[in-house]
Amino acid sequence: MKHDLNRRQAALSIGLLAAGGLAQAQEKPAVRILVGFAPGGSADILARLLAEKLRPVLGQNVIVENKPGAAGRLALGDLKRAAPDGLTLCLVGGAALVALPWVFKNVGYDPFKDFTPVAGVTTFDFALTAGPGAPPGDLRALLAWMKVNPSKASYGHSGAGTLPHFTGFLISQATGVSMTHVPYKGAAPAVQDLLAGQIPLVIDTAAETMEHHRAGRLRIVAVTGEKRSRLLPEVPTMKEAGVDVASDGFLALYGPPGMAPDLVTRLSSAVAEVMRLTDTQERIAALGQQASYAAAADLARMQAAHYRRWEAPIKASGFTAD
Repeated sequence: MKHDLNRRQAALSIGLLAAGGLAQAQEKPAVRILVGFAPGGSADILARLLAEKLRPVLGQNVIVENKPGAAGRLALGDLKRAAPDGLTLCLVGGAALVALPWVFKNVGYDPFKDFTPVAGVTTFDFALTAGPGAPPGDLRALLAWMKVNPSKASYGHSGAGTLPHFTGFLISQATGVSMTHVPYKGAAPAVQDLLAGQIPLVIDTAAETMEHHRAGRLRIVAVTGEKRSRLLPEVPTMKEAGVDVASDGFLALYGPPGMAPDLVTRLSSAVAEVMRLTDTQERIAALGQQASYAAAADLARMQAAHYRRWEAPIKASGFTAD
């Protein structure tokens, strides 16, 4: 009888512990990371890496939810309307906050008031890549060819109003070579046409053409960073090649407006912990990007600096999306 009572008490204790564990799990609902692009791209891969690494740090599930469309503006619309409870974040490409507001008369959000900076995650440069439709040689030879072949002076990029689009405009401004931009629905189809010789050049992140460059199918002529890429140390920067152009982009986590400072600090600190991991840094490098953690205040300053930097060239280009 006594043994039965002990067994019942033990079972009750286990049940209470299980119930307590369940209640604790229920007290920590999943965190969503919205991504404004389709699965399989670099932003999606990065978001899934962050979700994987943040789960044990936050002690709660982290899921990725793709909301592709309108160059990332659909995801930002969802973020703008979300509760400021830390359960909805968005991995935002910097262009959505520093370029699109200059491109659209009504972009649908205020890039500074409608979102809360949480943490900068990566930075990346762009690359000017030549295909079989372009002549051999360095950047100077390429520019000379375009001057005498203006009908062939075109470059593909991942979409009108993107930073690669306006990087091409900066190159045109700096060199006096008029380049026609050819927008695509993403970098992948642009690279396919580059490989096929349908267009002579592509401007996009180095990750999009890096493996083709290494295999000799394409040729990255120059990168747009202030310093050479650690992934492509043999490739000169635009400035080294004689063209006074530098441009870059970033990916960062933002939350809805009105998030409490202590909640932002908790989430940002979790991201910082994840970004210190060697595995995280190596996997980001494989995407052709640089792991570049920025605390919330630093991210806000970086966003503001990029926003001011892109105002003049975008306005000078005369391009609008409305």
